[in-house]
Amino acid sequence: MFSYAITNPKERRWLFGLMTFVLVMSVSIVLYYGDHFLLGDPNHPNNDDVKYIQTAKLMLSEGTLSYNTGTDPSAFIMPGFPLILSGFLAVFGQDGGGVIAFRLFQCLLQAGSLYLIFIIARYVFNARIALLACILSALYPPDYFSSGVILSESIFRIVILLLVCSLITAVQSKRSGWYMLIGALTAAAAYFKPQASLFPAVLLMLWWKEKYTWKEMLKYTCIIVLTYMVLLSPWWIRNIITFERFILFTDSGGSPFLLGTQIFNWNPPTGFFEAYPQYDPATIYHGADSEAIAKGMAILKYGFTHEPLLYLLWYTIGKLIGLYFEAYYWLPILGVGLVEAHILQALLVGLSTAGMIMSRKFSGRRKRLPLLLTITYFTLIYVPFIAFSRYGYPNMAFLLMYTAAAVEYLIHPSDYKLRTKVSKQQRKANSDHSKEARDRTA
Repeated sequence: MFSYAITNPKERRWLFGLMTFVLVMSVSIVLYYGDHFLLGDPNHPNNDDVKYIQTAKLMLSEGTLSYNTGTDPSAFIMPGFPLILSGFLAVFGQDGGGVIAFRLFQCLLQAGSLYLIFIIARYVFNARIALLACILSALYPPDYFSSGVILSESIFRIVILLLVCSLITAVQSKRSGWYMLIGALTAAAAYFKPQASLFPAVLLMLWWKEKYTWKEMLKYTCIIVLTYMVLLSPWWIRNIITFERFILFTDSGGSPFLLGTQIFNWNPPTGFFEAYPQYDPATIYHGADSEAIAKGMAILKYGFTHEPLLYLLWYTIGKLIGLYFEAYYWLPILGVGLVEAHILQALLVGLSTAGMIMSRKFSGRRKRLPLLLTITYFTLIYVPFIAFSRYGYPNMAFLLMYTAAAVEYLIHPSDYKLRTKVSKQQRKANSDHSKEARDRTA
């Protein structure tokens, strides 16, 4: 059974020691580097982080959510991140104190996430691998970059970790309260990144494995959907009042779907503009969401017709490289350069892939299923859209668990061989038992 308690004193000491280490390191780094973490110019907002700060300040002064629209209201972004940031600015000041306090808050989230990583990895694998996953996370440079940068990834990651914990508990307990929490956490995630909204669909596979009845599935689906809708309704009502129309999530230029068709920031092939003269190379990736789908579909139609191999590679290997093999680490800290961070990232992801392959030989597939479904969902959801390291970063918490498993298997190959042998024997015994049951039935 999945447990939130850590009763083993040695495990507790190790874990809390690692959490303390991460907290002290994160706090030291963000206080020492300060605005080194800014990606844009605060005086001329030209990047997401400084635009978020500008939006938060405007929310406090004007009570308006505006992003890329001056002081006019917009639905360009979801309101979760600027709302939280504005709270810190309101309490700790808009002249720098609020931003520092928000960074320190992200340091707390980074330290707290180790607890969730431990209990998930312990359930999926064992306590030794769980501690190793926490050590890898404590030494993972992008985690410290994420603590200092003013973006939503640290918050989103811990929401997803909580969501996975709730998912496992809900399936095991069959209690309505846990499914209500899934709906609430999914809504919370959607307030930062709408692509999380369909994540509870992975429950269908878990319910099927746990032999839920159709009545139970319908009941818990309704609880999740209703909770989600109630919590998202303030955003929908605001948009109806402000824009006199229903906006599900956002309404912005720079469509992620259209931009996702752009291979290495290139324009579509030259022949595309001959086939579609209504589009111009200088403006093809500009414009509103209402035009973006048609543009993107035209690019995909032309690309897969005339250069199918290039577009196939882009929508498979290219997207995976963008998500996972490039580190979410855009500024050097503690002497670790970008090249070194990318090399380390590729090594860790390569080991996580090896861990997935090696783990297939073991029993406990049901325990690994929530982890695999989470990784799969947050990979596939980005394939049609922009796929880069910032979006792949939250999934690294789960991939590092498989990295830890691979390292454990390599350090203790005798244990790995023994577990493989035991698993084979268990599968054979289960198969023989099933055959006997079928024979008795016949």
